[in-house]
Amino acid sequence: MRIDSHLHVFARPSAEFPREITSSMPAEREAPVEDLLAHMADHAIDKAVLVQTGGTSLAHHAYLQHCLRTYPDRFLGIGLIPPDASAPADHMDRLAEDGSIIGFRLRSLGDFSRPIWEHAARKNYVLWLYLRATSAPLVPQFLTDFPQVRVVINHLMVCPREDRFTWDAKGRPQIDTEMPPPTGFLGPAPDSPNVCVHLSGQYAMSKAAYPYPDLAAWHRSLLDAFRAERLLWASDFPWIVADPGYGECVEVLDHLLPDLSSEQRRLIMGETARRFLGFS
Repeated sequence: MRIDSHLHVFARPSAEFPREITSSMPAEREAPVEDLLAHMADHAIDKAVLVQTGGTSLAHHAYLQHCLRTYPDRFLGIGLIPPDASAPADHMDRLAEDGSIIGFRLRSLGDFSRPIWEHAARKNYVLWLYLRATSAPLVPQFLTDFPQVRVVINHLMVCPREDRFTWDAKGRPQIDTEMPPPTGFLGPAPDSPNVCVHLSGQYAMSKAAYPYPDLAAWHRSLLDAFRAERLLWASDFPWIVADPGYGECVEVLDHLLPDLSSEQRRLIMGETARRFLGFS
């Protein structure tokens, strides 16, 4: 089984599928699930994790839930929680009630997020961390306090500063950060069996063209620290469709980690995600 463990799909905003409209996701922009499925078919990717984008409200999740209902054998979902939610546990449970949304993405940590971690521990939800730099120092304490919570740290464990995050002319996120990232490894993360890391988002952080040779050393560091049993490959569709291309993302580890054994490659390209996230 080969699994794309982090990507986004979204429709043009409508009464059926409302979403936020932003400069990076204008009303005319869309990334329909059918386009994703075509890329997956072309490159022998069996399943994927759809991560909500376009708003945090229950209504904003309508397209994600539509995709999960329509293709229940292909996808699992990650939802979002409003930053000002007065009852985050209720929001989480309402989104996860049919079992296809298995976790929630967080961009920041603090006392406000402790009830989210507590509820994730109670309900076995996964927490998807794409933290900003100001939250990175808090991660060790949360991992220590909630060792039973499954955690996936997004995009090479980079926690960008707000002023270093932009969008380029191709509609792709760009992160101006040094590599290795100053927030790398986050305290006890490499020692926790419940922490995995995405090998994804290279296009956003590299200062070089595909296949991003300046990131090879950091990929090797992540492999040495987490081993293939806790690394997950992901494409970050749709931002990568125009450049470098979905197929190139499927093959990027051939360039950045060329010495992977067949077993390591099998784990990173899907088996770790199947086991850790509960794909059937």
